[in-house]
Amino acid sequence: MQDHKPITRVLISLSDKEGLEDLAAALVRHGAELVSTGGTAKKLRELGHEVRDVSELTGFPEMMDGRVKTLHPKVHGGILAVRANEEHAAAMDAHDIGPIDMVVVNLYPFEATVMSGADRDTIIENIDIGGPSMVRSAAKNHGDVAIVTDPADYDAVIGELDGHGGLTLEFRKMLAAKAFALTAAYDAAISSWFAFGDQGEAYPHRRAIAATKAMELRYGENPHQKAALYIPQAVAPGIAGATQVQGKELSYNNLNDADAAFDLLSEFKDGPPTVVIVKHANPCGVASADSLEEAWAQALACDSVSAFGGIVAVNRTLDGATARAITEIFTEVVVAPDADDDAKAAFAAKKNLRLLLTGAIPDPRRPGQTMKPIAGGLLLQDRDNAMVSANDLKVVTKRAPTDQEVKDCLFAWTVAKHVKSNAIVYAKDGATAGIGAGQMNRRDSARIAAIKAKEAAETYGWDQPRTVGSSVASDAFFPFSDGLLAAVEAGASAVIQPGGSIRDDEVIAAADEAGLAMVFTGMRHFRH
Repeated sequence: MQDHKPITRVLISLSDKEGLEDLAAALVRHGAELVSTGGTAKKLRELGHEVRDVSELTGFPEMMDGRVKTLHPKVHGGILAVRANEEHAAAMDAHDIGPIDMVVVNLYPFEATVMSGADRDTIIENIDIGGPSMVRSAAKNHGDVAIVTDPADYDAVIGELDGHGGLTLEFRKMLAAKAFALTAAYDAAISSWFAFGDQGEAYPHRRAIAATKAMELRYGENPHQKAALYIPQAVAPGIAGATQVQGKELSYNNLNDADAAFDLLSEFKDGPPTVVIVKHANPCGVASADSLEEAWAQALACDSVSAFGGIVAVNRTLDGATARAITEIFTEVVVAPDADDDAKAAFAAKKNLRLLLTGAIPDPRRPGQTMKPIAGGLLLQDRDNAMVSANDLKVVTKRAPTDQEVKDCLFAWTVAKHVKSNAIVYAKDGATAGIGAGQMNRRDSARIAAIKAKEAAETYGWDQPRTVGSSVASDAFFPFSDGLLAAVEAGASAVIQPGGSIRDDEVIAAADEAGLAMVFTGMRHFRH
């Protein structure tokens, strides 16, 4: 049977006082003396409790605008003393230090202060010193002291007190683990602000990253792998914070693919109704049209085979007609900023289909960094948030592209940015006509995309593939003319690529001979 350690004295210092009323009542009910500071002491007295001020305990007043109040041996000695250690007990007797059995603390709202746009001096004053010191002291001495940092744990603490009159060592260990995670995350936020916000240093010498577990997942990429979803403190609208309206539990792969779809969709945040279909983190169909229903039909036509079991993302409130069209094939996840009642009703009949509502679509130009683990380290880089417009394009062939070819070039280029390299994307009239992803050479990507376009034409009974008269984008330069010639064979009439190969002249000559229009962007979009 576990020993439940009673609580005789509690130090409470809170910036967020939610849940304090019930916790304080339980502590008093079990005979604990309450010691507190400033606003927390005032709140406890308003609740009708007797409170001993920390200044009375220490013999020193709060000073320096509250910067110094709990940083005192009679506070930290009472927290850190190991009760069974005779030398510690003698020191407590010699210096009149009473034991503190529980510390209830939450920290100054540093991140909220930063997010509010406060000035530098205000931000600095919201760096908590005394709070983290008490948290760490109590967590270190969890063998004798309980540290409570999360209001979500108040009910469990009350339950332990009411059920057993005290807290077990296992419970105190759990509280201590959460406490150290809290101070680590708090310091990570402060160090990040100093580096990024205060000094403009994107890649500091040490990079601390903190996140909170949102959910455990059924498994990782494969059933033998465990996985969980974590969310950093400050996030943009996205998959991690989306509301799941219906459907079975999300998997690791669902989340990864949904994020890929949503990331590409953000490129069309302010564009016409657009639908993105993703399979295994690669787009297999993208289209913009006058309505979501039409965009869905055009996106699906690009590669209806790969779309089976895929992820769908839309940039408008999802309507019933589009939802019903989507349910005609097996779909794992649908992502939208919102959905009307008709759409929700259409999906309700598909109980396993997950519907995620993000509430908003982030700015594709937003700053940020991406992270990838490698053996023994982490790779961090800036988000690929670069975009090009028609004014950025350099015509390098004898024939300049038509206005429609320019539009299709830019559409294909935007999609190619989100296709695994080597990426080739054919587009025509605001829809993808063929996508070649992840091949070891660019020629094969071009050929695979053309094959998919031919299959689509056969499936839909078209006279010719949509690659005929299309514009084709390559995420990096053509190192040889063979990749470009494969696009010519597919019927492309215009090309957009970064340029920069030592054989650019050879590739341009091949384009001129085929009567293509070709433009250079001056940037590439590798995605590995």
